[in-house]
Amino acid sequence: MPEPILVAIAAALAGKSATSLYELVKRKFAKDPAATQALEAAVAAPDDSQPAEALAERLHEAESNDDEFADALREEWRKLPEDKTTHGGVHNQVTGNVSGKVVQAGDVRGNINL
Repeated sequence: MPEPILVAIAAALAGKSATSLYELVKRKFAKDPAATQALEAAVAAPDDSQPAEALAERLHEAESNDDEFADALREEWRKLPEDKTTHGGVHNQVTGNVSGKVVQAGDVRGNINL
């Protein structure tokens, strides 16, 4: 399972909000058709979490096999502004077992009844 930072990086890549990061990953994945497909699928469906999760797995594999890439990826991530994955939006992440109801929302006008 990839670290939360890799999930966040994958979400930023999917949303095309980090050009330098995207170019770094695209170059790394250039000789790996499956990894390239994961990147393209995440970019094609930025609102779908499954392609981003698959991309996070590919990033995890790439980092595990290439320390230089891992360092470069983390460095590019650190260079980005604090709102790395969104520009005025909301990025929520729920992990683990949830025993109650979870609501993820941006702007709510009015009530929420569950």
